[in-house]
Amino acid sequence: MQIIRKEFIKNQPLKGVRVSACLHVTAETANLAITLRDGGADVVLCASNPLSTQDDVAASLVRDQGISVFAIKGEDNDTYYSHILAALDHKPQITMDDGADLVTTLHTKRQDALEGVLGGTEETTTGIIRLRAMAKEGVLRFPIIAVNDADTKHLFDNRYGTGQSTIDGIIRSTNYLLAGSRFVVAGYGWCGRGLASRARGAGAEVIITEVDPTRALEAVMDGFRVMSMHEAAKIGDIFCTVTGNKSVLTREHFELIKDGAIICNSGHFNVEIDIAALEKMASSKRITRHFVEEYSLRDGRKINLLGEGRLINLAAAEGHPASVMDMSFADQALSVDYLVKHAKTLTAKVYRVPDDLDKRVAKLKLESMGIKIDRLTPEQEEYLTGWSEGT
Repeated sequence: MQIIRKEFIKNQPLKGVRVSACLHVTAETANLAITLRDGGADVVLCASNPLSTQDDVAASLVRDQGISVFAIKGEDNDTYYSHILAALDHKPQITMDDGADLVTTLHTKRQDALEGVLGGTEETTTGIIRLRAMAKEGVLRFPIIAVNDADTKHLFDNRYGTGQSTIDGIIRSTNYLLAGSRFVVAGYGWCGRGLASRARGAGAEVIITEVDPTRALEAVMDGFRVMSMHEAAKIGDIFCTVTGNKSVLTREHFELIKDGAIICNSGHFNVEIDIAALEKMASSKRITRHFVEEYSLRDGRKINLLGEGRLINLAAAEGHPASVMDMSFADQALSVDYLVKHAKTLTAKVYRVPDDLDKRVAKLKLESMGIKIDRLTPEQEEYLTGWSEGT
């Protein structure tokens, strides 16, 4: 990221471009905002999750960097959306999103701000699902680059970042011993793969639930137990949803879950766990630790919900380490640069990060780590592009 920042300072590719970013307000995001600012952009930042903001980072961006930030850790729903509206008052030419709340609000409540938008970027699987649905319905008004689909994003940020930071959030909030526990991971996408790997590394017996037969088969071949959530609910000690879908843990499962079980989410929105159903089933609830709500059910069982069902890796921990987020945010920065240069040739649909940008981020990451790799010889390049040589 610092290599790109130096280039941006020198070349000023975003000079005068208004950027509104709806992202997790963390130290890593601060570096992205500063890089964009140093590249000439006029940046405004708001939170993409009510519990993910690091207040000291938000304050420092305003005081020390002169970047406007609309975010408070623990903000209620009304405040959350008032901050998004404030970011849209900036009349952005580029949007940056983490979940697509900024873009969907722009298309519904603030259509007056659509004029002049060149394009946007999206960081998450959840957001891309929403944006592709908008494009399919013909309501998306400008091009979006799906940063999450870049190899240098999902193979590393989603897998290694989510895996480590989710375990970190669970342990910080509960101090629960993972070794010997039955750890249920709902969803075996890249986030689920990373979480399952890290949980197994901590000594847990990991169980995977899936709806996709190919991913389920992959989990089996990777050495994990695979079963339905109905069966997993009976034996799990810890449950973590990472599907990007809603109602993954529901009343059906709460009726089976053992006394003292822990449930949490590391998917983007807090809809993966049916909290409303849990509220109806409970006779009472209390806060037992920071980010731990103990629900007492009428049959005497207790279920512990972490982080209000929101991203536990950001609610109770600090999110992904900087050394993996720098690749994601390098993709973001280069994608913004690409949009500014090519917006006139793009239509209102969702695009992948251009392959040359994706490869460049990987190359820069290796360079920053002091790692050199081989290059194809002319003979090898000719072989790979030809067809005449056989056995």
